Amino acid sequence: MSGDATAEALRALHRGRSADDPLVLPGPWDAVSARAFEEAGFPALATPSAGIAAALGYEDGETPAAEMFAAVARIVRSVSVPVTADLEGGYGLPAAELVERVRESGAVGVNLEDTGPTGRLRDPRAHAEWLAEVREAAGPGLFVNARVDVYIRRAPDGTVVRDAAVARARLYAEAGADCVYPIAAPPADLPALRAALGDLPLNALSVPGGLSCTELGLLGASRVTFGDGLLVRATADLTAMAARLRDGGALMG
Repeated sequence: MSGDATAEALRALHRGRSADDPLVLPGPWDAVSARAFEEAGFPALATPSAGIAAALGYEDGETPAAEMFAAVARIVRSVSVPVTADLEGGYGLPAAELVERVRESGAVGVNLEDTGPTGRLRDPRAHAEWLAEVREAAGPGLFVNARVDVYIRRAPDGTVVRDAAVARARLYAEAGADCVYPIAAPPADLPALRAALGDLPLNALSVPGGLSCTELGLLGASRVTFGDGLLVRATADLTAMAARLRDGGALMG
């Protein structure tokens, strides 16, 4: 399947879903985890930058671009389902170069955040212009998930966070995003965000102890991702097993 066709297949997975059946995309951090998720029956995967950073020995946000693209390429090669890649803020690359490097990796989707290199929110209009450049460079062969970071960064003084998220979501949708991802939005804000986007898919974050994927869908999420949550859980299980073995226990079957 060509890149354009695979991107369209990923796009199609977001459409026509019932409210209680959002698209659930687990986040692999290496080839082994990617194969496990594919074998479990997931139709597509969404790499988390924080998970890959941890797997490569970096703090979140500190992975060199070359290593991130290489890690994404290994994941893509290991599975037959579409892969969308979290590429943080684009690593300062011009839109055309970013798109070319994504194509070289084999990924057919990207997650691009509006946090700048200093860790502060980018100007929303400037970011929307850059997203439009990414859209123009990519054409239909790339699924663009625009992350809105106002819930995890300091919103401008006097701004209601939900209102800021809605405003950014609309700008990014107008710039050509295929999906908008207000990361860490509280469940109570999802209906307003859903209403602001119309038919455009809304990505919600699943967190430990939070609502189920079905519950997030009923509030308006059409897509659910996990950040590095699955790696954190797998690491906890591995740590517990290591402790058992250290103390003379047997490997559990």
